[in-house]
Amino acid sequence: MDAITLLKDDHRKVEELFRRFEKAGDRAHADKRKVVDRIIEELSRHAAIEEQLFYPVSRATVDGVDDTVLESTEEHHIVKWLLSELEDLDPTDERFDAKVTVLIEAVRHHVKEEEKEFFPKVRDQLTRASLTDLGEAMEKAKEKAPTHPHPRLPATAPLNAMSGAFAGVVDRVNDTVSGLTQGGKQAAQELIDRIRQDPKPRSASTRGSTRTRKTADKVRRTASTATDGAQATVRSARAGAKRTAKETASGAKRTASTAKQSAKRATGTAKQSAKRTAGTAKRGAKRTASTARSGAKRTTGTAKRTTTGTAKRTSTARSGAKRTTTGTAKRTSTPRSTAKRTTSTAKRTTSTVRSSAKRTTSTAKRAAKRTAAAR
Repeated sequence: MDAITLLKDDHRKVEELFRRFEKAGDRAHADKRKVVDRIIEELSRHAAIEEQLFYPVSRATVDGVDDTVLESTEEHHIVKWLLSELEDLDPTDERFDAKVTVLIEAVRHHVKEEEKEFFPKVRDQLTRASLTDLGEAMEKAKEKAPTHPHPRLPATAPLNAMSGAFAGVVDRVNDTVSGLTQGGKQAAQELIDRIRQDPKPRSASTRGSTRTRKTADKVRRTASTATDGAQATVRSARAGAKRTAKETASGAKRTASTAKQSAKRATGTAKQSAKRTAGTAKRGAKRTASTARSGAKRTTGTAKRTTTGTAKRTSTARSGAKRTTTGTAKRTSTPRSTAKRTTSTAKRTTSTVRSSAKRTTSTAKRAAKRTAAAR
């Protein structure tokens, strides 16, 4: 690309930015700020390569352009001051739009003169090869040119080349630092907005050159990716905890249900066992009571029969003794002492029988008492 084509392309880019600004609404402050930052960068780089290469080469090789170059240089100086003021001016300031309007008018006038008067003279007197070589040199210089206006630095050769190169390095360092700073602030604000679940993020737009914006955007994207990853990890952990809690609750519910069923079955079994045990005990007590009654009845009957038999035997003994005594007394003439002994023996026999009957009766009563107690 030759030098004049390169410069005209720059003019078209800047004109497009001018039109974007003019079409923006009165309240489009953020968009206007972004457009003006681009204008500042493009014009700063464009002015730098013109002053460092195109103007000196033109004065040295083209006749009759000295006055035009000097006028163009002064116009650059005015534009640089406007750009430096716009860098720090808030887009809501009432002078912001007015200052940009003056800048646009000055640049358009400058471009018109260059393209209609200056560039034709240069193209007529320089060969195509020379313009191509100059264009390649200007493209390389543009890569390192300042991205901000420096109205106090020298604008003419040879000092402008050295100061411009130094300013370009400084600008790029500053742009990178500014991008890192702004990107870090934006990432922090986005994180705060996410934590607060703010539906209207308050992250400010990036200000500055293209390098500044790219650096800030890279920092913001990196931080956002890290935040997204952390949030995804947290969401996954929460989901896992939720599933675990749900499974635990379900397991506890199943355990409680099983325990309840087991307790119900155990209670039923215990009731049945208690019922069977009570029935068995009741039947056993009934049999025991019946047996005791039968035994008491048998014992009472036995005792009664024994008492009756003893009494009968006692009566028989008494009758026998009486008959013996009477018969003996009648049949024989045994002395009274024999009769007395016989009578004494009979009495002892009667006493023995009575004691035996008494003991039998006492035994029967005690047995009956025990049977009644057992009932």
